[in-house]
Amino acid sequence: MKILYLECNMGAAGDMLMSAFIELHQDPEDFVDRFNQLGIPKVELKKEKSVKCGITGTHMKVLVDGIEEKSQDVHQHNHVHCHDKVHIHEHGNSGEHTHKHSQENCNGHEHSHSHTGLNDIEHLINHLNIDEQVKKDAIGVYTLIAEAESHAHGKAISDIHFHEVGTMDAVADVVATCMLIHELSFDRILASPVNVGSGQVKCAHGILPVPAPATAFILQNVPIYNNEIKGELCTPTGAALLKYFVDSFEKMPVMKVESIGYGMGNKDYPTANCVRIMLGTTENPMGDIIELCCNLDDITSENIGYAAELMMKEGALDVYTTPVVMKKNRPGFILTCMCKQEDKEKFLNLIFKHTTTLGVREYTCKRYGLERNIKAVETSYGTVRVKKSKGYGVVKTKIEYEDLAEIAKKNEASLEEVRKRIQQEI
Repeated sequence: MKILYLECNMGAAGDMLMSAFIELHQDPEDFVDRFNQLGIPKVELKKEKSVKCGITGTHMKVLVDGIEEKSQDVHQHNHVHCHDKVHIHEHGNSGEHTHKHSQENCNGHEHSHSHTGLNDIEHLINHLNIDEQVKKDAIGVYTLIAEAESHAHGKAISDIHFHEVGTMDAVADVVATCMLIHELSFDRILASPVNVGSGQVKCAHGILPVPAPATAFILQNVPIYNNEIKGELCTPTGAALLKYFVDSFEKMPVMKVESIGYGMGNKDYPTANCVRIMLGTTENPMGDIIELCCNLDDITSENIGYAAELMMKEGALDVYTTPVVMKKNRPGFILTCMCKQEDKEKFLNLIFKHTTTLGVREYTCKRYGLERNIKAVETSYGTVRVKKSKGYGVVKTKIEYEDLAEIAKKNEASLEEVRKRIQQEI
């Protein structure tokens, strides 16, 4: 299985992710040329070399009217304009600045830029000459951002509007990243837990915590952390791209790395300010699973069987019992339910409800497996399902038991006789 693994040890911003992905592209210059021909208003993309802490990577500059917006200390995306005329500019990892000002404080500050809502952004993206899946992905990412801003400011999504310049900058980040992901060849995207930074961001009307409210909203159910780095390392655009595309946030699996890319931010820190991306192969990582175990010495076999059958029907990966000798030399069982992390509460409830236990132990395990698929094969007995598995240098073929059993009964033959004949035919 081919995977992309993102290291977000210094958070993520839209331009940093775009910069990391383009380093893995077979023809970056051609990609930049094609992107600049899309016709995003006033936008030009430029690729440049960047060095952080002695590491050479790529920084993608998005020029709007010939100026890189982030160089003007303006946030790459979330210039939000609500109906109460509140504007939000956030301070991010790429060197963006956070400030907030009301309309009455705009004297002497030029605001000639128009504002666009989510519908305007969708209209713009839908009229670009890009693949339909890229359009769908880009709109999906932007919808996450709009929903987060809506929640943070207590406004309906229809009341959230973005400054034109900031919008064009962010549309470029989002569309380019979606295009790059679409053009790279891989099966899954994994990422590390996300460093969001620490401290607070000072605004004209107060002080906001890091991560900013919109970023925190997007990153719900994503593993995040902070460390000694002061400042906002993950922007809403970066958070939305991660939330939309990443299949799982976890430690890097065992993998054979084929290529590496470094997407650089603008700001300098004692730690290299970059997102590192690695493309490689792994033997079908299946992620972590949970084992829920309990000891039982005061329950009937019928009740154990009923509980195990019920948990399997509810989606447990496996349920089994192990005979043991318990305290006071009582014969008993260890009941083990294997399940996914997100299903833990459901199976805890089932175990407590349908067994006599007063306590359950939890163990987290790494799970490895062969890549498998089931195909219908025509034989002299009719259609038979065959499971084929491969990985770790091993290839296995197995005829589904239910099909074997049904054929054996109809033909008054043994399972082994039917199995041998089918194996000869397939």
